[in-house]
Amino acid sequence: MNVFVVNCGSSSLKYQLIDSETEKVIAKGLCERIGIDGRLTHKPTGKADVVKEVPMPDHQRAVSYVLEALTDADTGVIKDLSAIDAVGHRIVHGGEKFASSVIITNEVIAAIEECSDLAPLHNPANLIGISACRALMPEVPMVAVFDTAFHQTMPKEAYLYGIPYEYYEKYKIRKYGFHGTSHSFVSKRLLSIIGKENQESKVIVCHLGNGSSITAVKDGKSIDTSMGFTPLDGLIMGTRSGSLDPAVVQYLAGKLTCSVDDVMDILNKKSGVQGISGVSSDFRDLDEASAGGNKRAATALEMFAYRAASYIGSYVMAMNGVDAIAFTAGIGENNINMRRAICNHLGYLGITLDEEANSVRGEEIRISTADSATAVYVIPTNEELAIARETVALL
Repeated sequence: MNVFVVNCGSSSLKYQLIDSETEKVIAKGLCERIGIDGRLTHKPTGKADVVKEVPMPDHQRAVSYVLEALTDADTGVIKDLSAIDAVGHRIVHGGEKFASSVIITNEVIAAIEECSDLAPLHNPANLIGISACRALMPEVPMVAVFDTAFHQTMPKEAYLYGIPYEYYEKYKIRKYGFHGTSHSFVSKRLLSIIGKENQESKVIVCHLGNGSSITAVKDGKSIDTSMGFTPLDGLIMGTRSGSLDPAVVQYLAGKLTCSVDDVMDILNKKSGVQGISGVSSDFRDLDEASAGGNKRAATALEMFAYRAASYIGSYVMAMNGVDAIAFTAGIGENNINMRRAICNHLGYLGITLDEEANSVRGEEIRISTADSATAVYVIPTNEELAIARETVALL
């Protein structure tokens, strides 16, 4: 089965065409600047990459360009659209309505729309992607895979906030968690590696990138995660503040004589390691600046490592132990120094780092020594493959 995986943003569209039998990527690419001008970067496996500046007034036109590229005599990888057997769509927020992936119907679309006020920047764009694909491939079955679904197994003591219960009942204000597709994929792989797929297990997945989250996975199910009602909660991130005293919002609005929306913009786009360091949201830049003596960059890195280790510690408590820890995503897979810094806080778990193994980037590898009391791994995430697998499983 060939699965077309679509990840639609407000002005972008990432895609992959995956052969589900071999799990090989047939082609992948990105449409950028949708609604502005338009750029298509198409990467067919075994052929030269293609970059085109083409008008993309809307997502339907972007999807049509992608499908043309996939079937083109020169750049294509399939003869015609009949070779696409299914489409898997990444949907950011499923609220409490979706605890698993679902086949897309008109009723499902209506339910996703109802969740849009929980993710106003993401769900409407995801729906546009569904609409565009349905218009161009009306007979092809489609599946919605939710970022929040994996975390719907959290118990109430983990997901409820200390606010009047009626606000949860009326407005569904609670912790939802995100990066669920990645946490699910990596935790399953980690359990396979340590031989505990069908046994009692306690693992922690650290999805560390420009957006970061950490999840406690007990017996294969998420029981707590660092992101909350929105992706702003939890760890310090590239430009996001992470958890802070909510009174800071009111205080800053008064000091800056601005609105709550203005403060939220600061917390989402001008904070995190970028705001702390004054250098960059890119950890490579921070490493370089810190090595050059920039104290604010060094502080930003130290804060990130400390907060990550703090969440790991709290989840060890939540599960009353841990069998293994996995690092994944851009920073988790590639930043040697950050992995070391986080593990240095975890000596109480009996973790000893294998420095040679930890020098490897972007590959699946155990980075703790053979005699380390707690095993630590790097496991590259693959959200597109996870979406393809979910799609095939349903269809």
